[in-house]
Amino acid sequence: MVYRSPQKSNLHTHTDFCDGANAPEEIVKEAIRLGMEAIGFSGHSYTPIDTSYCMTREGTEQYRAEIERLKQVYGDRIKTLCGIELDYYGEIPNVYYDYIIGSVHYVRLDGEYCVVDKNAQSILDAVQQHCKGDIFRYTREYYRAVAEIADQTQCDIVGHFDLVTKFNEGGQMFDESDPRYLKPAFEAIDALLTKDVIFEVNTGAISRGYRKTPYPAVRFLRYLRERGGYVTISADAHCKEHLLHSFDETANLLMICGFRSVLTMTKQGWKEVPILE
Repeated sequence: MVYRSPQKSNLHTHTDFCDGANAPEEIVKEAIRLGMEAIGFSGHSYTPIDTSYCMTREGTEQYRAEIERLKQVYGDRIKTLCGIELDYYGEIPNVYYDYIIGSVHYVRLDGEYCVVDKNAQSILDAVQQHCKGDIFRYTREYYRAVAEIADQTQCDIVGHFDLVTKFNEGGQMFDESDPRYLKPAFEAIDALLTKDVIFEVNTGAISRGYRKTPYPAVRFLRYLRERGGYVTISADAHCKEHLLHSFDETANLLMICGFRSVLTMTKQGWKEVPILE
């Protein structure tokens, strides 16, 4: 049996206000063309420790104004939401957003902020410089921050839970079945399950060619299912062509992991919908 995604929405979307390729209006028009019910924008929050990829403070205000304009212009055709992806070390917003995605993009070691998702070599360099070659110290520190992301950001959605494996396809850097890796990861899930958060099943690394499967990994998806966690599929789209990338394949994977439904944003708000046969 092959299953299909019931989702006609995506809440993890980046635009040219941060590190995305398209203007918001281009994305809304593409979402309408695809027959999507809802499109959520999640610009990278201003992050003082690294401004290379995020919105500026001024750009954030322009972003908010543009999304509000699009809500008015296209409101009869699609539900548009103004969200933000707030990094663990990002500047906490003092204004309302429709939702917040909480994410960890850095590991702080010896006072230095080491980027998790730049490339494999940057991770290995940080491991040598700060962890005496012990990559599991690095991953442990990553999951320490992930465990705190809901408290730190007050997020609604947990972003790309195991982003630290982005460049580890095929175990290139470390063994993902090693207990030294798994223990802090499962502890992070347990901590987050005590919060009112949704875990995104993120296809962004698939669309960009880094992974063959979404975040979180299968073992974590099964663990979430066993413990009653809620999931939603997201594209982490950085261009309009990826708004629904690998959603059907991801729905099929979720069925294999024991899920029978996903949370999806509809015109009426969040709704739990069954995965389609």
